[in-house]
Amino acid sequence: MFFKTRAIVLREVDYKDHDRILTLLSEDRGLLTVKARGVKSKSSKLKVACQLFAFSEFTIFENRGFHTVREAVPVELFAGLRVEMERYALASYISQTAEVLSQEDSPSQLPLLVLHALHALCGDGSEALIKAAYELRLCALAGFWPDVDGCCVCGKEDADRFDVMNGCLICSGCRAEAGGGISLPLSPGSRDALRYILESPVSSIFRFRLGAASEKELSDLAETYLLRRMERGFTTLDFYKSLKLS
Repeated sequence: MFFKTRAIVLREVDYKDHDRILTLLSEDRGLLTVKARGVKSKSSKLKVACQLFAFSEFTIFENRGFHTVREAVPVELFAGLRVEMERYALASYISQTAEVLSQEDSPSQLPLLVLHALHALCGDGSEALIKAAYELRLCALAGFWPDVDGCCVCGKEDADRFDVMNGCLICSGCRAEAGGGISLPLSPGSRDALRYILESPVSSIFRFRLGAASEKELSDLAETYLLRRMERGFTTLDFYKSLKLS
């Protein structure tokens, strides 16, 4: 049986001399594992469309649960990701987290989020804000939508901290009543950005700027919240952070 689908190449693994096993994030089929035969040869017609991070239209042959790419036409290659190592590493982190949270035969809004994040990385926007916006919206898609309307204890809209364990805003004076768990500082700028990211269309969440201090707050909050909710680390994140320190 043949079918067509548009998908992002999240991961590639060499297989035998000329083949690769690709992990795809499909718009209508969720996560797919496919074999791209002969893709490593210089003359392969699949080579361009099957490269890492490519968004392509695939024609796939399915037989007894195994999938093989028969044709592939590139839609967007995100060539800008191959110019700077740090942005390439951040794209790898985005791909790894998307793969972990995806399921087979389970369409979602995740491909759209990943596509907009990769588009943003090809521009000149702040890496920290792109990463934070992606992490927060990813948590929301995974079912961990934070409560950002107001303090989870008293309801005040100008709460000045974020409760990581409960996923909500909280006032400094209400922390003890809420159990005194891990909470991170939240300035008015980062609080407004947090609400904007969660409430705006995905196409708009990478289009904003913050001052340096608020950007650092939002970045720390988003990463901490994602890692706590996922209950695991990511090798790609470790590599990205090592590049930022070098």
